[in-house]
Amino acid sequence: MTHFENTLAFAQDLDAKDPLRSFRDKFYFPTFHEKTVRYFTGNSLGLQPKSTREYVLEELDAWAEFGVEGHFLAKRPWFAYHENLTEKAAKIVGALPIEVVITHSLTTNLHLLMVSFYRPEGKRTKILCEAKAFPSDQYALESQVKFHELDVAEHLVEVFPREGEQLIREEDILAKIEELGDELALVMIGGVNYYTGQLFDMETITKAGHKVGAVVGFDLAHAAGNINLKLHDWGVDFAAWCGYKYLNSSPGGVSGMFVHERHAYNPSLPRFAGWWGYDKDTRFLMQPGFNPMKGAEGWQLSNAPVLGMAAHLASLDIFDEAGMDRIGEKRDSMTAFMEFVINDISEKNKERCTFELITPSDKTKRGAQLSIMAKGQGKALFDALSDLGVVADWREPNVIRIAPAPLYNSYEDCFWFGQLLEQAIQ
Repeated sequence: MTHFENTLAFAQDLDAKDPLRSFRDKFYFPTFHEKTVRYFTGNSLGLQPKSTREYVLEELDAWAEFGVEGHFLAKRPWFAYHENLTEKAAKIVGALPIEVVITHSLTTNLHLLMVSFYRPEGKRTKILCEAKAFPSDQYALESQVKFHELDVAEHLVEVFPREGEQLIREEDILAKIEELGDELALVMIGGVNYYTGQLFDMETITKAGHKVGAVVGFDLAHAAGNINLKLHDWGVDFAAWCGYKYLNSSPGGVSGMFVHERHAYNPSLPRFAGWWGYDKDTRFLMQPGFNPMKGAEGWQLSNAPVLGMAAHLASLDIFDEAGMDRIGEKRDSMTAFMEFVINDISEKNKERCTFELITPSDKTKRGAQLSIMAKGQGKALFDALSDLGVVADWREPNVIRIAPAPLYNSYEDCFWFGQLLEQAIQ
């Protein structure tokens, strides 16, 4: 185990040895605050890469020069613009290119995938999810159950933490899958829980779901660009993720979609179809009857949103240069240092306030996010922290979420977070 010190000199020494330190210069840091901004909300909205402007302006210039002919004459023709993103995105989530497409938005993609993969029939009707899933997932799952004219209370099953605990025990998820057995149609879980930062064992959950005959999918909003994923090898049926959190690809930016290659060409699979998912070689013949493209591309609906995709491509190029292996190594090291700093501040100030990390300490059970429960302090603590220039996230009743992002956060940022957290104690 690394021996850490909660000192500026120690943090600066870690930064000097960081092989990814130069990537920090590829991002803009907010300047809205009178104090130096310490940004820790990459789990909500990643910072803007400095290259984003160039990538987006390139397409604006192409629009100005070519008009509609930009679909064919632009440097990156719009007709197939999404193909520029596929291979890079596939590497980030551990997939084959045929299994990935960038399109639409996150919840839209989840709905499109569940239309195909949640097919309640006979006694196999139930969906299993984690308690306190992100509200959009909860609403999506509830509405899918209602769409099939089923009762939500009976057919949407949640796995809760045990009494007095914050995290969901994975053995309880596996036990519930086995218990539901042939009543289980779909397992749909957030790969990393947005509130606690808990990383679930997606490979084991997938195998357990398949063992009882269920389909298994994941919302990877808090995992893509954060966790070292292997969706193809794990055998996951489907997944979706947004591009604007750890992937730094503009507010509300485009989403990714994964469909395992075993489903790559199954025209009989029900879906809500659109013409951009139609076989591209015959798309413009405008013929009736939907003939889907092979792989995840067959779930596309409309023309590529090129400006959003340009922003996404700028970030994917940075990820491609850095590599998820190096990103993961720094994530684990920097998050461990941040954990040490928080615990040190908690111990020094235990008479006034203590901080409990509800995120697992085991690096294999978390990503970059740390969720801090402040005991003895309310939202005034968070407000004071914000006044000191820290951009973090507050969740009721007393949890501060932070995410030191490996591409642009530094160990010195982590040190200063601890100093400012101590200043903010009321």
